[in-house]
Amino acid sequence: MILRCIDEAVTSGARLSRACKLIGISSRTIERWKRQPEGGHDHRQGPKTSPRNRLSAKEREEVVQVVNSPAYRNQSPNQIVPALADQGVYLASESTMYRILREEKLNAHRSASKPPQHNKPREHVAVSPNQVWTWDITYLKGPVVGTFFYLYMIVDIYSRKIVGYSVREKEFSDYAALLVDEACQREGVRRNTLVLHQDNGSPMKGATLKATLDKLGVTASYSRPHVSDDNPYSESLFRTMKYRPEYPSKAFASLEAALKWVEGFVQWYNTEHRHSAIRYVTPEERHHGEDQKLLSYRKEVYEEAKRKHPERWSGKIRNWEPIKEVYLNPDILLNIRVNESYTLRKEAS
Repeated sequence: MILRCIDEAVTSGARLSRACKLIGISSRTIERWKRQPEGGHDHRQGPKTSPRNRLSAKEREEVVQVVNSPAYRNQSPNQIVPALADQGVYLASESTMYRILREEKLNAHRSASKPPQHNKPREHVAVSPNQVWTWDITYLKGPVVGTFFYLYMIVDIYSRKIVGYSVREKEFSDYAALLVDEACQREGVRRNTLVLHQDNGSPMKGATLKATLDKLGVTASYSRPHVSDDNPYSESLFRTMKYRPEYPSKAFASLEAALKWVEGFVQWYNTEHRHSAIRYVTPEERHHGEDQKLLSYRKEVYEEAKRKHPERWSGKIRNWEPIKEVYLNPDILLNIRVNESYTLRKEAS
């Protein structure tokens, strides 16, 4: 079988030495086999006897029973072997135990317990401003290599408006609490009407911020540890900011310089930037309900253009209907089931 495979490889253009190397046999060995009267066979014999140090079937079974016993199922072989030795028992070395566990597919959690699991954050839906906010902190390079300023920024996911920001010299829960308090007062947020989503960092879970959220009646929502996708609106906002042409290629000279640049960016983002996710209106326009009038006017402009030159339109005009619902961490499977149930009810009626 091996000789036939090598012959096919050589016939196809492969070098004999290369083909032999891949299989792990010397080319001289292949030539010697071919010269023998019964050539064409694999003459490797393999070991004729079992290794003297091999565990018996009974000993192997005893190892499996011990590592799965209640006393040792939560320990590794590196811990089991010394513990057994303290009791005057030696079954096998650590490496042998590990090999047996791999072969038996037991090299994992052997008890009924499961490793820690972090469930996906709950879905939140915003149908108007000041219902769901997200916030995060990003670094801004400082004047000394290795030092940073910290930009705290809150965004409303419905309108994409930046409703609060500050630049500080360190990450601190008190700064975050002050920023949230000021933003809620400025936006006139009522108790028990706002969800604030955030990451799992220490500023987000600090006692001061938690106490402030309780005082304001704001519901806290958290991302899973090390999962940036759970906070997409803030991550996207920071990316937009740092990819602006005027974003400094060098470090900020001072805290005041960083704050001044951020103020200019927020002004542009809220009042000039036409956001693609909200039908290209500005966050400020959508936040104050002006987007419906603007989008209605755009729709009329497009319909008039189509009436004048119908030959230039192969289908419907562009969709300028306002976005009604904005989801944070949507439960896709649940939405599919709801939509399917609605469709079945509609067909039945």
